[in-house]
Amino acid sequence: MTTARPPQRPASRGRAPVRQLPLKLALFVLLCALPVYGSVSLWVRQGMLIPGCALLGMSLLAFVLYRHDKRQAGNGGQRTPENVLHTLELLGGWPGALLAQQLFRHKTRKVSFQIAFWLIVLVHQALWIDWLFLGKRLWQMLPLPLQSLITSAQSAGALAIC
Repeated sequence: MTTARPPQRPASRGRAPVRQLPLKLALFVLLCALPVYGSVSLWVRQGMLIPGCALLGMSLLAFVLYRHDKRQAGNGGQRTPENVLHTLELLGGWPGALLAQQLFRHKTRKVSFQIAFWLIVLVHQALWIDWLFLGKRLWQMLPLPLQSLITSAQSAGALAIC
């Protein structure tokens, strides 16, 4: 005796809701807490707007590029290279990338991509923890030319505007 399969639902034209939305929103808020706190802290204490502007600007750009890549994937068009997406994430756009991944269900199943993405998020979290709470120990391990570039831009006032 064979059991009958439940009838298949017709494919809906609209997007399916994000799975486990409350958990994912809580994780997103938790992950964004350090960068947002750090950006606001740097702005209030030192007048540095660049971290906050980078967080917002790169996140918006990453979100838009993920959306574009998802559409191109569906239409068989020119795709955005993964290294471009990862570069935007590394430059501070990982929150927008995370939102786009979940909203568009894009790049969520490719393990190698997800490993690189979460390593980028981990690096950002570690650097914010270092900057805010550990006396910039990791900062001091950055190559001297990079430290000098950031410090000179800060002293010239370039980091006070977006």
